[in-house]
Amino acid sequence: MESEAPQPLASGRFSGPTAFAQLVRDALGCAARDGWKEIVLSDATFEDWPLRERSVVESLQAWAASGRHLIMLATRYDEVIRHHPRFVTWRKTWGHIIDCRVCRVAAPADFPSALWSREWFLHRIDPQRSTGVCGTERERSAALREVVDEKIRNSSPGFPTSTLGL
Repeated sequence: MESEAPQPLASGRFSGPTAFAQLVRDALGCAARDGWKEIVLSDATFEDWPLRERSVVESLQAWAASGRHLIMLATRYDEVIRHHPRFVTWRKTWGHIIDCRVCRVAAPADFPSALWSREWFLHRIDPQRSTGVCGTERERSAALREVVDEKIRNSSPGFPTSTLGL
């Protein structure tokens, strides 16, 4: 019995919250399968990302290993804590490979909503309507990484794995 080869990640335009969420799921599954070294997740709040889902956390768990690095960038993390408890628990375990950054100087409406890796990118250009573009096109990928890097430069550590009480 032949097993089906995994489908390549989508490329081109996407529209709607269902399509966006599925692209995030597919990308993280591919990252785990193919061993992507670095992933950048960027969104103002991550409120409508599928980070609460068991399959997404299982993909992240399968992806997590020595030599891997995840950068997570947001304007605030209260929505992550409120809406994504599975992700928060996973993040506590793997905090040593996750760099959570907070960029308070950016307006949420102007903040990039994206998943970036060297292998593939997703850029949600209009987060309100969940429309955007994804793929492997080098020019678009490089331009997106420049935008994200600018926000990273204007950010500070945020979303600690634990809160120490005094």
